[in-house]
Amino acid sequence: MAGSKTGSSTPRLSEYARAFTFPTGIAKTVWPRVEAKGRELGLGFDWWQSQFGTVCLGYDASGKYVATVGGIGMSIPRQVGKTYFVLAMLLILCILFPGLQVVWTAHHLRTSTKTFTTLRGLCRRKKIAPHIRAMRAANGEQQVEFINGSMIMFGARSQGFGRGFDEIDVEVFDEAQILDTKALEDMIAATNQARNPHGALVFFMGTPPREKDPSEAFETRRDKALKGKSPKAIWLEIGADPKSDPNDQSQWPLMNPSFPKRTPPESLERLREMLNDDDSWNREGRGIWDEDTEGTGAIDAVAWKGHVGQLVAPVGSVVLAVDTSLDRKLTALLAVGGTPDGIPQVRVVRSEAGSMWAPPLVVRVCREHPEVEAIVIDDKKSCEPLAKAIAEALEEAGLNVEIVRTAYADMAEASSDAYDLIHEGTMRHAEDAALDAAIRSAIKNELEGSFTWSRKKAGAAIIPLVAMSIGLWEWARRATSSYDPMDSVL
Repeated sequence: MAGSKTGSSTPRLSEYARAFTFPTGIAKTVWPRVEAKGRELGLGFDWWQSQFGTVCLGYDASGKYVATVGGIGMSIPRQVGKTYFVLAMLLILCILFPGLQVVWTAHHLRTSTKTFTTLRGLCRRKKIAPHIRAMRAANGEQQVEFINGSMIMFGARSQGFGRGFDEIDVEVFDEAQILDTKALEDMIAATNQARNPHGALVFFMGTPPREKDPSEAFETRRDKALKGKSPKAIWLEIGADPKSDPNDQSQWPLMNPSFPKRTPPESLERLREMLNDDDSWNREGRGIWDEDTEGTGAIDAVAWKGHVGQLVAPVGSVVLAVDTSLDRKLTALLAVGGTPDGIPQVRVVRSEAGSMWAPPLVVRVCREHPEVEAIVIDDKKSCEPLAKAIAEALEEAGLNVEIVRTAYADMAEASSDAYDLIHEGTMRHAEDAALDAAIRSAIKNELEGSFTWSRKKAGAAIIPLVAMSIGLWEWARRATSSYDPMDSVL
């Protein structure tokens, strides 16, 4: 965690940052070449950027970047200069390494376009322009081509940009707090044939996610780094003290190393005015993660963590459970099955934004796993289109898998059973950032001696917990010898 961040001398980034983890074994670094070329081109770097760049471009005795396997994660508030740092560094690397291929993606088109516009402005500078062959923009995708064959390409993940690339040397996932595992899977293979002599680099840069963001990839990266489970990855986290008052201006130098030299007081005042909601300001302006708080406390985090274990091939029936938020901003698909000794185990198949990705995935899972006996979906109105789409997809595929809809009484029983199982029973689950976030956000909606999980109060983040609860409930029904599948239709 951060040490002292004040004083006249330049601080060490490892003491300044709330978290800074990186691999051992750095023998040399490309950074001095980047910094020297930057001075020649008129591109300077602040103290924290220089220290971070030294590590990011560090390589071991074999000549490979120390983070070429695990990647580079950055959780940094807005207006600190993280975009400029990465953009200027990559521009210089493209000049230093002929033929370097870079892909820069953001979730939103406006973000990738804004970054391309910034790069275009840099490329028009007198000392940089001679290195540029062309700058193109068409159909929501932009690119800068260098005289030496290097290229930086921009596009939005939400529009499918990034799929199908190969021989990519650097990938940047901007807005990494809105990066689902499917998008990551679609793009990460592009670096498998990187041609740069030091290997490929993958950057994940963003701010702490909102509860409704499909942020499992970013959260998992952070969680592993803080637990010391990412020996081949870099993680930098800058932020204010999570226990401080949102309006405490003494935190400004602690959460923004560019303050006040690059980021004057009025810039942060303006950002605070724009992000007048304390939650948004804490995340985007102050860099504070939800995990810096104790959560709602509805579910004991220690009890939940105690059920983490290695999953085994299920014995008997398997149930798929699906739930989606009221605004369709998060849908979760989970599988529930049993171990040979009858212990229920839970796995998140996928948790991400939207909902129409679920029907084809359900069909694929049912085809590949004939032990799936049912898909359980809540009977609430917002789930109706999804339930209908899944039923139609199964019928079209010729798969005879029962669809079970849960009424309020079923949901109340499922919520209570899941709560008891976590706190007093035995179960097993694979670690998953989305499900962990759901556990932390759990809020009970109590009514007449029973309760359900409150989607309205907890937000979209709770959806994986709802799906897990009804999945466990349906699996338990089928695990009893008295279960009759006709009960659901009679």
